[in-house]
Amino acid sequence: MSQARFDVLAVGNAIVDVLSPTTDDFLAAEGIAKDAMTLIDEDRARTLYKAMQPGTEASGGSAANTVAGIASLGGKAAYIGKVADDQLGDIFTHDIRAIGVHFDTPSLKDGPATARCLINVTPDASRSMSTFLGAAALVTEEDVEAGAEDLKAAEIVYLEGYLFDREEAKRAYVAAAEMAAAAKRKTALTLSDVFCVERHKAAFRHLVANHIDILLSNEAELLALYDTDDFDTALAAVRKDVAIAAVTRSEKGAVITAGDETTTVPAAPVTQLVDTTGAGDLFAAGFLLGIAQGRSLEDAGKMGAISAAEIISHYGARPEKSLKLLAEQSGIAFD
Repeated sequence: MSQARFDVLAVGNAIVDVLSPTTDDFLAAEGIAKDAMTLIDEDRARTLYKAMQPGTEASGGSAANTVAGIASLGGKAAYIGKVADDQLGDIFTHDIRAIGVHFDTPSLKDGPATARCLINVTPDASRSMSTFLGAAALVTEEDVEAGAEDLKAAEIVYLEGYLFDREEAKRAYVAAAEMAAAAKRKTALTLSDVFCVERHKAAFRHLVANHIDILLSNEAELLALYDTDDFDTALAAVRKDVAIAAVTRSEKGAVITAGDETTTVPAAPVTQLVDTTGAGDLFAAGFLLGIAQGRSLEDAGKMGAISAAEIISHYGARPEKSLKLLAEQSGIAFD
């Protein structure tokens, strides 16, 4: 196996995030499912955007947030995702490259606009996402093949569950996993969202059992995947499917399994909980970089917890402080 050029290459939805403070009354009035991601069309995106309070706009998408976190930790990251040849697409491309992530997926010339996610954040820090996927959903096997050399040069290929809706994306994920396996690299998957799991349970189960080495999820997603209300039962099931599983449990921290080994990592302290947007994405950043660097499960989990704690202390899903510096301050050593 050749020396890896990247620690992690992620495949996911390239989205511009719009974050706005709101109330539960607004969610009810607009019919928005709280603390979940709902797909909307372009007309609904325009209408909801006008109704939202002023907020912030930034390049995002779950897997893109993860590679941004990896870059903040000093890791080497690459990204495959689809944007349109428009203003938001240019902004996304500039932003992700500016933070040091390798990105050269060809832009969509004809078709829907660049994706955007309208995130309404309530005072309890819950985020309710209404997403117009636009060009982002049009990642294909051809895009994976175009990025084949980058993919084969990454220690871990990371797949975002949110992108799994279209058949073309399902085929792209299998192709990416097979390409990674042939290059003796690891493939990781995030389940992304309970509603996502419910939509694609059978397909996810097949993908996880046959193509995934590392699974990341929260507790609710894992329970949904294995049709159980018992956490220990779900853990026993996932052990049989993947080499490593990292399951986040909010303030309870995370449980990590690898074969017969189980590691529990406490949540990192947070001085102020502002917005949980991106918490799972940034946990994945720290955890995956730790695994790519050959660290212990405990240290990888600790890197994930530190990264998640930073992101929920402010609005937005991109780090405002150096995650590498925060990790070093907590006792994690870097070369």
